[in-house]
Amino acid sequence: MENIEKNTAVQPEAKAEAPKAPDAVAPKVVKPAVAKPVPAAPTTPAENALDLVELTQDNFRQTIEADYQAGFTFLECLTGMDWGEDGLGVIYNIENPEIGARKCYKIKTADRVNPVLPSVCTWYDIANIYEREAYDFYGIKFVGNPDMRRIYLREDWVGYPMRKDDEPEKFNPTRMTNEPLADETSGLMYDEDGVNYHTERSKIFEPEDYVVNIGPQHPSTHGVLHFRVKLEGETIRKIDPVLGYIHRGVEKLNEQMTYPQTLALTDRLDYLGAMQNRHALCMCIEKAMGVEVSDRVQVIRTIMDELQRIDSHILFFSCLAQDLGATTAFLYGFRDREKILDIFEETCGGRLILNYNTIGGVMADIHPNFQKRVKEFIPYMRKAIREYYDVFINNVIFRNRAIGVGILSKEDCISFGCTGGTGRASGWHNDVRKRMPYAAYDKVQFNEVVRTEGDSYARTLVRMDEILESLSIIEQLIDNIPEGNYQEKMKPIIKVPAGTYYSAVEGSRGEFGVLLESRGDKSPYRLHYRSTGLPLVAVMDHVCQGHMLADLITIGGTLDYVVPDIDR
Repeated sequence: MENIEKNTAVQPEAKAEAPKAPDAVAPKVVKPAVAKPVPAAPTTPAENALDLVELTQDNFRQTIEADYQAGFTFLECLTGMDWGEDGLGVIYNIENPEIGARKCYKIKTADRVNPVLPSVCTWYDIANIYEREAYDFYGIKFVGNPDMRRIYLREDWVGYPMRKDDEPEKFNPTRMTNEPLADETSGLMYDEDGVNYHTERSKIFEPEDYVVNIGPQHPSTHGVLHFRVKLEGETIRKIDPVLGYIHRGVEKLNEQMTYPQTLALTDRLDYLGAMQNRHALCMCIEKAMGVEVSDRVQVIRTIMDELQRIDSHILFFSCLAQDLGATTAFLYGFRDREKILDIFEETCGGRLILNYNTIGGVMADIHPNFQKRVKEFIPYMRKAIREYYDVFINNVIFRNRAIGVGILSKEDCISFGCTGGTGRASGWHNDVRKRMPYAAYDKVQFNEVVRTEGDSYARTLVRMDEILESLSIIEQLIDNIPEGNYQEKMKPIIKVPAGTYYSAVEGSRGEFGVLLESRGDKSPYRLHYRSTGLPLVAVMDHVCQGHMLADLITIGGTLDYVVPDIDR
């Protein structure tokens, strides 16, 4: 945040006057004019402001290659942009996962008719699906990406809705026909000289391939997701994910909303990460504005985030058990999750859509019963975890279906951007609470749960252990909630200083990031959410190949993607 100092005229020091006669009338004093406060020149950038380095098409690939070789192997975020007269382009957030160093680049093209940029698929596996998203919304084609199909919108969609000059309703009436699914795709590929390029067509599936449809009805997912699966017998050879069945255009809607209005949509991205998602957006706006919330708010937000994490992990356990036929374990989990939802409801008034965090604080102070009920829940949940192991996790049937199934290496997780419990089950220390501490996480002791097996069983154990760590965090804070305001006084109309900002939290499934570009108005110029689930779907083709069809349910369930977060 730019520190703004106010310069005011100094009042002259008053001089002592001689005593007057009782009947004397004091003369009228003319006060000197006071200068209006003048904002000082910007001094320091906001804590979360991005230092964007603009690259050209001539030096882009060389720069990315050099960074990759230097250890910047994690493509944290890729954001399509429409800068109006300045052209179309992309912002890249990359990170060296070993030392935590981060860089941010932007690249653009002035050609709005046929926008073309270099791909980063060579270095980052997740770039394939990220670049498809940028193509879908902005029409940007990436040289080197072989699959330039739409990813969220129908193949017959006309236009690119995230462009500032697009009119989607004009050319896209409501269609009641089935969505056509392409069996062929094309991409721009470099010639041998590495400069010029040509169009290359490829088949997604051959006519003789045996392809089955998994979904779009609930195939081990929280939401509507469709996998087209190529089989050889019962062995998976290829998976083509079809997304967008519940795409709501949240990021486009944000551009017509004020900042307080945008908050309501974050709860609806992922009903198992409502607290954390909204926390990320509020934090991004607060840091950009230089707003300091009270210690009380920081602690409350931390407790709420951890309760949300436990809620999510319990549902992960329950739905995984149900998908694999263990109904008793499913009922155990839903029984225990109700206790968290009751706690949420008492303070927030909601159970899934919570609307609790606000810019500058929280909507209301915690309920008088909050501390008591949370303290009762902690020992109860620790006991319940032991039941989960007895009834399901240690069960020989589950162990046989999970151990050694769906192995992801640490390098795979980094390349596909699989953060959260999935990455930590493969040995990747990626916890945002440790990497970039926020709220009250620097005031508590907790372990980052990391395993190295990388299989479905390890991903399950990581989430069970994370429940225990969340309980420990809450236990350290629940009797030490400081006094203070639960809401800072904010201006009626909130405007964020011009700039580009990024903030992230550790969501239930991994890093949930918010990239905000502001032009100093009351509405964001661009507000992009880093989905935690999109990388988890992107890796399905890689991790499932060679496994049996029945293993897809186990693998998908332990990756734990939530589709509303993906479709946005």
